[in-house]
Amino acid sequence: MKNDPKYLKLLSNRLPNAAQVGKEIILLEALLSLPKSPELFISDIHGEHETFQHMLRNGSGIIRQKIAELFGGKLGDKDLRRLAALVYYPHEKLQIIKKESPDLEGFYMDTIQKLVSIAYEFTSIYTKRKIDRLLSSEYGLIISELLQGEALGERKREYKEKLLKTVIEIGECDELIIALAEFIQRIAISKIHVIGDIYDRGPGAEAVMDSLIDYHAVDIQWGNHDIVWMGAASGSLACMANVIRLSLRYANTDTLEKGYGINLIPLASFALEHYKEDKSLIFNPKVNPEDLLNESEHWLNRIMHKAISIIQFKLEEQLIERRPDFGLSHRKMLSNINFTTGEIQIEENAYTLKDTYFPTIDPKHPVKLSKEEEDLVVKLSESFQQSSKLKKHVQFLFEKGSMYHISNDCLLFHGSIPIDEHGDLAHVDMLGKKLKGKQYLDFLDKIAREAFSGVEQTPENNLAVDMMWYLWAGPQSPLFGKDKMTTFERYFINDTSIHKEVKGFYYHYRDDPATIAKILADFDLDPETSLIINGHVPVVVRKGENPIKAGGKLIVIDGGFAKAYQEQTGIAGYTLIFDDQGKQIIAHLPFESTDKAIEDEVDILSSETLYSYSHKPLKVADIRDGDKIKDMIEDLKELLHCYRSGLLTERFQPQNS
Repeated sequence: MKNDPKYLKLLSNRLPNAAQVGKEIILLEALLSLPKSPELFISDIHGEHETFQHMLRNGSGIIRQKIAELFGGKLGDKDLRRLAALVYYPHEKLQIIKKESPDLEGFYMDTIQKLVSIAYEFTSIYTKRKIDRLLSSEYGLIISELLQGEALGERKREYKEKLLKTVIEIGECDELIIALAEFIQRIAISKIHVIGDIYDRGPGAEAVMDSLIDYHAVDIQWGNHDIVWMGAASGSLACMANVIRLSLRYANTDTLEKGYGINLIPLASFALEHYKEDKSLIFNPKVNPEDLLNESEHWLNRIMHKAISIIQFKLEEQLIERRPDFGLSHRKMLSNINFTTGEIQIEENAYTLKDTYFPTIDPKHPVKLSKEEEDLVVKLSESFQQSSKLKKHVQFLFEKGSMYHISNDCLLFHGSIPIDEHGDLAHVDMLGKKLKGKQYLDFLDKIAREAFSGVEQTPENNLAVDMMWYLWAGPQSPLFGKDKMTTFERYFINDTSIHKEVKGFYYHYRDDPATIAKILADFDLDPETSLIINGHVPVVVRKGENPIKAGGKLIVIDGGFAKAYQEQTGIAGYTLIFDDQGKQIIAHLPFESTDKAIEDEVDILSSETLYSYSHKPLKVADIRDGDKIKDMIEDLKELLHCYRSGLLTERFQPQNS
């Protein structure tokens, strides 16, 4: 037999007799003939939860397209926009429309019919099993009957009309409309691939995570901004300090305080005690001052920002000292300050510091935490460790996430692959191993999981926890991909030439088809038919940069989803849709607000570029997911043979007497 008997016996636990196996084979064979369902690829969300949730509600524009296809010749632009807004925000929009409708029964009948037509168009490419899983428990049966009525047309018209009239009579129309709209949202996209960086900068990363957890099919490729939060939740003090510093830098402490219940009052008290006389403005947040509530909050944010930054530099330097294998001794900053002259020595040059007010630094022991800092770090760490919601979200990142993912001949990773100066995969010396490409990313993936799930306070776990910080800021980290993170220099040194963070050779060669072919081959993908989808470094559309690189073998979909990047990039992010027509790159303009979307029916404006397409619509059998189904069918045929030949005994449920 091709298959291991032990495997077939385990498979028999799910399908205990030949009849059930035969049914499963029939359904899977039929599934191969269906059109490929739409997948959404999105990157660098950076806490922009309103925009992200609108993107889920409108299926990255797919729902709007479908509405235009179905009703474009029958409805004007205003009615099309109103119908779309109702699908996106049914609870809120329904109340507005009802107040403006003179004929409420007519509105209900017409609206439900249109929603059923939209839903039917999306369900036509799915199996009944998939549709049933996505239907709500309360109205699933009614929606299922309406969809069947849509399929049968005139043969079931009277039944469908009677069903709708009864729904109106008993006052259930609002609930049915909401259920239909939410079903359309779920069915529009079969799977979401998040190419990293859910966290930092924007105000609602925890809300983004809640939406992803609630979605029916998600995978995540960790970004550097995700890994620093994962490190903080795993017990890395250096990662924790970075998380708090970034939150203050972007005046975004709501995610910490309201989202995760992290208590920052001890940090505020510490800053008031030790930094209240600080006059420097270099720790002002990277937001417009008017975005803060008042002048006092602006001042408090600034001194808290400086206090945690100094703690971060101390913790990072301690980590560098205890991990000489990381090769970062040249990145010690505090140890190289001359506190008498106010200068710092970096390599061959001395630089004058912009700020020399260091009330918590002992010049004789600059990286040692003061007693008050030690107590503060303990309190902050306990707050992180005790946050059940943070633990839940990080657990989800580990369950659904990884360093990379392969989906239908697409290699997904957030940042980069280490490449040498010749455009070949570089061997990286890390923790006594010399690895490259896929092997290196697999090794780092395992290290990250050890940090979160390993036995605490063992040497292996302590090393893995420190590695989480390296994955955030280390030069050989594929998630970071630069020679250094110049946080200290950008705060304290005027000379901007020393602020530069040099990208790795990957970014020099990512437009070279030969290098991309080597990467794809290393991940066991065919360079002729596969491609890479990346995030991490925004595509600067304003300067004419193209997201399609290496002759179409690499696509960068970070176009500035975070508002902090949009002035630089000129757009508000890319998404990529891969459906039965091929791959479609969508460039989005900034999202105004949820209120605007509901009240004024303002959607995210976007433009589509059909990047690649098939000469005929793609079916499930044509993609890599189809290959997995074909393999499963072969396994099931082996199991069926075992039942029919008596190698395995069939089991049947006892019938009720």
